Amino acid sequence: MELLENGVEANELQDSILKMESNEIEQSKVGIMRALVEAEDPSAKEVDNFMIRRFLRARDLDIEKASNLFLKYLRWRQTFVPNGSIGASEIPNELVHNKVFMQGLDKNGRPIVVIFGGRHKQNNIEELKRFVVYTLDKICSRMPGGQEKFMCIADLKGWGYSNSDIRGYLAALSILQDCYPERLGKLFIVHVPYLFMTAWKAVYPFIDSKTKKKIIFVENKSLRSTLLNDIDESQLPDAYAGQLPLVPIQDA
Repeated sequence: MELLENGVEANELQDSILKMESNEIEQSKVGIMRALVEAEDPSAKEVDNFMIRRFLRARDLDIEKASNLFLKYLRWRQTFVPNGSIGASEIPNELVHNKVFMQGLDKNGRPIVVIFGGRHKQNNIEELKRFVVYTLDKICSRMPGGQEKFMCIADLKGWGYSNSDIRGYLAALSILQDCYPERLGKLFIVHVPYLFMTAWKAVYPFIDSKTKKKIIFVENKSLRSTLLNDIDESQLPDAYAGQLPLVPIQDA
């Protein structure tokens, strides 16, 4: 028993040392990347190290790839969001469908976002992109201190052909992966109609490997129990028999 305990302690110590070394390497790369991107674009000085680190992690700590992605993001942000934020008045046709909500925190302290896919309608693609940015910025601004990720429940109840907006889905996916990397913590897809799988097959090849690992399809019979594994009942939206009423993203 004593040998077993000593072995466990040795493994824990080794894991701790490896984690410390990994953190040191990561922090060193954050510093190198910051110097590189600031030399290319002085506006990079305005972002914190957490953002630099998210882009690094999104590219498996490859400084060159992460720097290229980050600089591309800065150029995109300056062009697409020149005023620093998207206002509700810029996305009236998206907000009217009342399809995105925020409420509660999961057991890891991540904000919970609920999207009702059956309420999505094909619209002007540029307004949809603005809506995606509006939504992600709102989510990020509502994250508790020390938290960088959010949890999402994509509810496809009532989803049909009229909601099959492949172009829009790909645009939203591109913004999430390229401009808000390492923000999504987990995505539950629930109430999935068979019809949806056709659209899913078209979108799936464009999902990067890191994002794919965060996606979970949930069967109706195990929906509540699956959500409760990650969310306390006191934080679970009332749409899933929890205790919190959903709040539209524009009011969150």
